Amino acid sequence: MATEVLVPTLGESITEATVGEWLKQPGDPVAVDEAIASLETDKVSVEVPSPVAGVMGQHAVKVGDTVEVGAMIATIESGDGAAAAPAPAPAQATPAATAGEQAPAEPKGDAP
Repeated sequence: MATEVLVPTLGESITEATVGEWLKQPGDPVAVDEAIASLETDKVSVEVPSPVAGVMGQHAVKVGDTVEVGAMIATIESGDGAAAAPAPAPAQATPAATAGEQAPAEPKGDAP
C-alpha cells in the first residue's frame, strides 16, 4: 500500500517551497519520521519526514521544482520492507531449537 508524502506546513505566511534535495531515492528503506527530502524557501529550510516506515516510492517532483503546501511530492510503499525482515527470524529459531535437542542426546550416549 502506498502512502502519499505531502509538503508540510512551512510557516504562517509561507505557501510554497523549492525541492532542495532528495535524501532518499526510490527503493531505499525508510523509517517513520526519517528525513526523505529537504525543502527551501526564502525564510526557512526544512526536512520532510516520512509518515510511515517502508520503501521509498517514486518522486512526484524533481529537485528545483516549486511545490505548494499540501502537495504530494512522493510515495512510500509501506509494509513490504517490514514484512520481509521478521520472517527469517522465526525460521532461524526453529533450527536452533532442533540443534539444542540433539546436543544433550549425544552426551547421554557418551556417558555409559
